[in-house]
Amino acid sequence: MNDSRKKYQWFVVGDFNGFFGLMFDNLTVLSFLAGILIFAFKFPADIVYTRMFPGTAFGVLFGDLVYTWMAFRLAKKTGNTTVTAMPLGLDTPSTIGITLVVLGPAFVAMKAGGMDEREAAMTTWYLGMATMVMVGVLKVVFSFIGRWVQKIVPQAGLLGSLAGIGLALIGTLPLMDIFGIPLVGLMALGIVFYTLVAEIRLPWNIPGVFASVVLGSVLYYLLGSTGWMGGTYTGAPPPEFHFGLPLPTLEFVNGIVPALKYLPISIPFGILTIVGGINVTESARVAGDDFNTRDILLTEAAATLVAGLCGGVAQSTPYIGQPAYKRMGSRAGYTLMTGIFIGLGGVLGFVSFIVELIPRAVLAPILVFVALDIMTQAFLACPRRHAPAVAFAIFPTLARMLAIKLGNPDVVLPDTFQHLLNLPGKALPEMLVTIALGNGFIITAMLWGGFLVEMIERRLRISSIYLFILAAFSFFGVIHSSSPDGVMYFPWTLSGLARQVPLQFTAAYLVLAVILLLLSLTAGGREGPQPSSSQ
Repeated sequence: MNDSRKKYQWFVVGDFNGFFGLMFDNLTVLSFLAGILIFAFKFPADIVYTRMFPGTAFGVLFGDLVYTWMAFRLAKKTGNTTVTAMPLGLDTPSTIGITLVVLGPAFVAMKAGGMDEREAAMTTWYLGMATMVMVGVLKVVFSFIGRWVQKIVPQAGLLGSLAGIGLALIGTLPLMDIFGIPLVGLMALGIVFYTLVAEIRLPWNIPGVFASVVLGSVLYYLLGSTGWMGGTYTGAPPPEFHFGLPLPTLEFVNGIVPALKYLPISIPFGILTIVGGINVTESARVAGDDFNTRDILLTEAAATLVAGLCGGVAQSTPYIGQPAYKRMGSRAGYTLMTGIFIGLGGVLGFVSFIVELIPRAVLAPILVFVALDIMTQAFLACPRRHAPAVAFAIFPTLARMLAIKLGNPDVVLPDTFQHLLNLPGKALPEMLVTIALGNGFIITAMLWGGFLVEMIERRLRISSIYLFILAAFSFFGVIHSSSPDGVMYFPWTLSGLARQVPLQFTAAYLVLAVILLLLSLTAGGREGPQPSSSQ
């Protein structure tokens, strides 16, 4: 029996290891949020740093303070003096995904529609706030029914959709930054692999993420002026702090209407963090810290709501890896330090300075590690026979990544892009199909994975239900929208080849659903899965 008279050792040396890991994870996400908007979409930097960052960082502060308090409460309740707080930070998949497929494209579309740059940027900020508020409300609701969602949607669909995001958006895109400056990026990646993948300790037990960032940054600035790294070296940024207060505001109301058409993208991200929160709470329980699941989920929902109401555009979530932080020797000090550092950094502006100071080639390896972890977990956590369903669920995100690249006017000229969308031939144009497969990619991935899992398990009638849902969503553009900006529609309002996408895709899903229903009546369709396939 635990001795409740023992004092909780809430701050120990291991908290410094945990702090550097959790803090740099958050800095990495903020760096890519800013980098994607500013460099890929030419978004005004001051709005990112003074409007988006403060509220986003404040959500992290709020969540980490609550999780710190929950660690104290659990220690008092159980008498366990080694409780490790649940780590909370910015959700990597949704932050990068929403930045790439919601905020950036919305900003470009608004400018193309006649808005000047500042007005389009502010409206995009309102849209981002509204998205966080709606996702936060959704997460509050789903925190009570999250386990039900987890039960009805096969794990291969949930994790397969995450694996696609890990492969295409979190892993592949940062690799471009790493090998854009290979002398720096590959060294940083090697240290991350050495310490986090191979799990080999550095001398004096130096935290691997900390060593990777420091050594990579030093090498970048030492060699930058020599011309050995390729590209144009611009030197260190001026020590300019972008001050901004995360004050609650109702300006998100101005973004509700434009945010509605992006709900098919944003809602699944919220659901995935809820399911992920359930999984990480269970992993913490197995490691010895039995947190209340609903409290963990409600806290992440509240942190997302607080961020949205204060100007934030990225949701918070409990991080995978609480047992890893426990193995580092962390207690509750690391979440307290991370929350304060990120929260105050967003307000006082030193976080934006650090984001500008540390080269993206140095931060990118952290994301590659996260991507590998997500993909590995997706295949290992599912039954072996469901591996094809996990792999199949990855494809829609690959299509979305291609659509993002091909839709960039710096890659494909707008006139050429439109020509390729309407190119006549024996089949639908390849560009149009790529766009359609990528739109609504998260929902598509979840449904594709679920459909194939049920087929593998010989539950053909349930498999056909997934296909009927896919057909209905395709008809109205919830998934497979033929519009480059992914909007929903009534198909009879479309014309030309764009109209053929909902008609053809819907008919295809319906025909396959009927075929499965008929096959379910055959002897083969009534057989159970082969015993050897259950491994």
